[in-house]
Amino acid sequence: MSERMEETAAVTERREPAGAVRAATRDLVGRLRALPRPSPRARHVISLTAIVLAATAVYAQLGLVRFDLYRATSLDLTLFDQVVRGFSHFSAPTSPLRGFTLDKGMDFNQLGEHFSPILAVLAPLYWIYDGPETLIVAQAALFALAIPPLWVFTRRVLGTGPAYLVVVAYALSWPLARAMNFDFHEAAFAPLITAVMIERFSAGRHGHVLTAAAALLLVKEDMGLMVAGFGAYVVTRGRRLDGVTYIAAGVGYTLYARALMIPAVGGDPAMYWAYGQFGPDLPHAVLKAVTDPLNTLGTLISPQVKLDTWAFLLWPTLLLCLLSPLTLMAVPQLLERMLSDRLHWWITDFHHSAFTVVVLLCAGVDGAARLGRLLRRRKEVPERWTALIWATGVCLVAVTLVPRFPLDQLIRPEFYERKPDVAAAEQAVAAVPSGVLVEAVNHVGPHLSARTTTLLWTDKQPAAPWIVADTDRFAYPWGSVDRQRQRVEELMTLGYQVVFAREGYVVLHRPGTAPP
Repeated sequence: MSERMEETAAVTERREPAGAVRAATRDLVGRLRALPRPSPRARHVISLTAIVLAATAVYAQLGLVRFDLYRATSLDLTLFDQVVRGFSHFSAPTSPLRGFTLDKGMDFNQLGEHFSPILAVLAPLYWIYDGPETLIVAQAALFALAIPPLWVFTRRVLGTGPAYLVVVAYALSWPLARAMNFDFHEAAFAPLITAVMIERFSAGRHGHVLTAAAALLLVKEDMGLMVAGFGAYVVTRGRRLDGVTYIAAGVGYTLYARALMIPAVGGDPAMYWAYGQFGPDLPHAVLKAVTDPLNTLGTLISPQVKLDTWAFLLWPTLLLCLLSPLTLMAVPQLLERMLSDRLHWWITDFHHSAFTVVVLLCAGVDGAARLGRLLRRRKEVPERWTALIWATGVCLVAVTLVPRFPLDQLIRPEFYERKPDVAAAEQAVAAVPSGVLVEAVNHVGPHLSARTTTLLWTDKQPAAPWIVADTDRFAYPWGSVDRQRQRVEELMTLGYQVVFAREGYVVLHRPGTAPP
């Protein structure tokens, strides 16, 4: 009897803590249920904030890992690092590196190559952390900040569900992945500003649109063409005077910037003339393009790589961007690329498509809405189903394209692998004193830029007392690794001495050279 009572008491003791836990859990659940539920607006703010932060983290991880493992390059990360540092010191945005490569001197004002004064807004970030990593994180954040205005526009046009699907598709889009995989460029500002322009126009806030258009002009001198394209879209929406004003202002700004502002700071207005097949200058090129339309059309789609790029630009919207006049906003910039004679403008490998990614996606949203209205009138498919089906398809296409582009690297262990050459590169960088003038191979320059005056190691007459070379890995602008090795031998005959050599990295110093 006593044994049975002891067992009962033991069971009761075990049950009491369990019961207490259940009671506490019920109490906690009750308290949580009693809390005021967040409003729909608050829930959307929380959701969008989470998406923006996640996108920023993913983009920044891609860029920072590449930087840490010596995959970032002086052209163009060091170039922009020097420019923004100049702004942060309240001085001219000079780039010694770019001036050296262009034979324009180390006090070359970068506004003489591309007129991008908007870069000055990044200067305060350099007061917090002075280094090229700041640009990588800033670009990641700028890309992600286009998500809220894109969501607002899509929700207004298609509804809440499609809006979330579209911003996820944007966050996964290949133009952003390509841009983050290639250092930093002015394109960082374009998605946010174009998203604001389009959303504000949709909301009827035309003063805000004007402000955004003015900001877009400051991104790069040829953004006037995009403003002109936006003006063409505005004309189709019935605001003819506004549209014509945008067209005139956009074209006029681009012509003025290239003809007057760029030369005024030491640049060459013909530096980016890439239309020799049409003529030596703009008037001849326009005349040729208009009078020989078959040749112009052929240039737009030949060679094959251009067709590939067109497909990658249009397919992510399931081609519905072609149903929207909003696509007119992207047309001038796309023509500028595809009519040129420069391969790196045509292909998908670089940052150029980031300028138009939001425009084409918003055009797809508008095109889906137009298709939905058409099908509703024909009583074939409810309009809301058209929107949801399209947005789901767009999101799925974005997901299927991820393995073809750089975001795919983030799930591959080899992307994070620190090979022996990385340790050697770090030691080579450490062998260079701070404050000196140094020529560095393309993939080492960004790691020296914050504490030295960094130039690009080229085949030119050496200008720096310190040189960091690479004799094992091909680097721009060299023609071959053999030529890189040969150049190191030539430098030694010119009085340079080897102070470090490992895994192909060679640090050379010419004693007795005065500091810059």
